Order: sequence, then C-alpha cells, then structure tokens
Amino acid sequence: MTDINLDFYRSEYREELLKFELPEEQAQFTALPADKLEEAWIAPDQYPIVIADGHNSVGFFILHSSDRVKDYTNNPKALLLTALSIDHSRQGRGYAKRAMGQLAGFIRESLPGFDEIVLAVNKRNVAAQKLYEKTGFRDTGERRMGKIGEQFIYSCPI
Repeated sequence: MTDINLDFYRSEYREELLKFELPEEQAQFTALPADKLEEAWIAPDQYPIVIADGHNSVGFFILHSSDRVKDYTNNPKALLLTALSIDHSRQGRGYAKRAMGQLAGFIRESLPGFDEIVLAVNKRNVAAQKLYEKTGFRDTGERRMGKIGEQFIYSCPI
C-alpha cells in the first residue's frame, strides 16, 4: 500500500481529474471534479484538494470557508467539505479512508485557524457515512433536506 498525500489543486492535476468517472449510484451523491473544478479554483473561499498517490490524482474534494458553512454550523472557524470523490477505477484501495484520516493534520498545517470540518451526507449513502465515522467524524444529529433527500450533518474537530 503506497502513501497518499493531500495537495492543493494545481494545473498539472487538471487533465487526470477531468477523466474521473463514477457509477450512477455514486454520482447521485457527489460531484465530479470536472463539474466543480473551475469554480472552486477561482473562488477565494474554496480550496480544491487533490488526493494524490505519487504523481497520480486518485481523488478530489473541496473545502469551503464561505458563508455556505453557516448552513451547517455556527462555528466561524469551521470548513465545509464537499464533492469528495475517488475515481471509479481506483476505488477499493483505501484512498478515501487514508485521505480523510490525514485531513485534520493537513488543515492544521496548510489552513491554520480552522478548528472543525463539517459536511452533509445523504441518508441513503451508507458507505460514505461509514467512511466518515471511521475517520473521526460524528453525526451531529442535525438534519437538512438536500436536492435528493435527507442529509445528515457530520462534524470532525481539527
């Protein structure tokens, strides 16, 4: 098993990220990098993050410090995690688990001043719920209605 690392998006990751694919049962719960990359890269309050295995982009997500965070927590020092995906051809290798396990340390080092990560996970996305729970997130008990149903709000201290 190789080490992975989290890295801020850079243009050299673009080509590989644009090729990401997900099966429909997963795509309904997240967004592909191709759908979010441009907006996230230019927004001053969004941080597109690449999950890299060596020089290969295997995963992607976005951290937000925008007003959107207020929909999930009252904590002004929180970041919102969205759009987590692992390219379908690279799933099942523990990339997401290892990346989420490294996230708090990455934020402490690269985005100091934040002390919480929040996210919304669909009630039907049990695999994602298990991933987040195994990597330090907890269900806050808060619920929101999303585009495709009820969302559980999860939190992880940094």
